[in-house]
Amino acid sequence: MWLVDASDFEGLDGRVAALGRPRAVLQLLDRHDRDGAAIADRLGVPLLVMPEELPGTPFEIVPVPAIPGWREVALWWPERRTLVVADAVGTAAYYVAPGRRLGVNPVMRLFRPPKALLRFEPEHVLVGHGEGLHENATEELRLAVRHARRDLPRVVPKLFRAGRD
Repeated sequence: MWLVDASDFEGLDGRVAALGRPRAVLQLLDRHDRDGAAIADRLGVPLLVMPEELPGTPFEIVPVPAIPGWREVALWWPERRTLVVADAVGTAAYYVAPGRRLGVNPVMRLFRPPKALLRFEPEHVLVGHGEGLHENATEELRLAVRHARRDLPRVVPKLFRAGRD
């Protein structure tokens, strides 16, 4: 078991214990510090920040090229066809254009949509911002990335509302 971009909450240790022994806490985005270090320390496992590889795991590390100063990796779990992405794509309201279920990070929309993710055909996309996507994930991923710039004008109003919600 691996905890990804973990945030602490009451009862976390009990939920982790019910699932088994964790191997590590992974941090996929350089600035997603959240509570990873404290959780890793408390559970007695390593904190792996932006790992370049994870030998002995089912995961492939996927660099997510973005803009200067943006450092992110994603996880691809081929056996489960699951893509885990910290920030490049999300399902939170301020990420998605009307009629879409997945969207590109607003900053990446302008500069460099995450085309590296298009080589995967996920059944599941787990994100750091919003709920996971478990239906039509491949199609939604392709729409989100390919229409990232085109959908920007439809997302901008949501960005302004997000600060007030």
